[in-house]
Amino acid sequence: MGRLDEKIVIITGAARGMGEEEAHLFAREGARVVLGDRRDDEGREVASRINEKHPNSAIYVHLDITSEDDWDRAVAAAVEHFEGVDVLINNAGIIRIAPLVETSAEMFRKVIDTNLFGAFLGMKAVVEPMKKRGGGSIVNLSSVQGLEGRVGMPAYTASKFGVRGLTKTAAMELGPLGIRVNTLIPGPTKTAMTRRKGWTDADYDAAYGKYPLGRMADAKELAELALFLASDASSFCTGADFVADGGVSAGKPRD
Repeated sequence: MGRLDEKIVIITGAARGMGEEEAHLFAREGARVVLGDRRDDEGREVASRINEKHPNSAIYVHLDITSEDDWDRAVAAAVEHFEGVDVLINNAGIIRIAPLVETSAEMFRKVIDTNLFGAFLGMKAVVEPMKKRGGGSIVNLSSVQGLEGRVGMPAYTASKFGVRGLTKTAAMELGPLGIRVNTLIPGPTKTAMTRRKGWTDADYDAAYGKYPLGRMADAKELAELALFLASDASSFCTGADFVADGGVSAGKPRD
């Protein structure tokens, strides 16, 4: 038996990175997955590869997470194809790097709209279908920048702190409905978002060599934590922060 047998999961940002790894892992564990993204060609390809190994277990939907209409269509697709929603992984996000005085209002709003407002819309959209199935699990992706400030990241940091606060309020309100809401807080992870031109895996790990585990995470490692939070193994967990950062937030790095 798989750890997500018969569960229906919506994953945002599923065309690549952590979202893609979650989609593959969840399908292997028995879930039926709805992949949402704006990268249509890549998203369809991921769904196709999943269905080759696990027939009829994945569909792709175009999803701009800042659009209520897109959320309505994504949830409707989950209900139509798989008969409901049990799990939502609010994975999609963007990052913009600029000092406070160089961050435009447009840039700040774009990051907040995507990382925070998008998660808000997603949670609202799945409450009713989750209620109909007797409950569910929502996992909101924050960041270590949701635990501490960082120079050059005012918008991103604000959005990720906001995700944590939103998660805790949602957990309090949705708990009586059987819906659990938790925050997954990744540290430095090798994904397309963190890729730097010309860098090798060794370069990425060296950048974090002074921290406890001395390397960046592989996206597969974060997918395993998302799997735990999506599954019944975390049935008594809600309103909590689950940190997987290799010790980055534990204290100051070694000299």
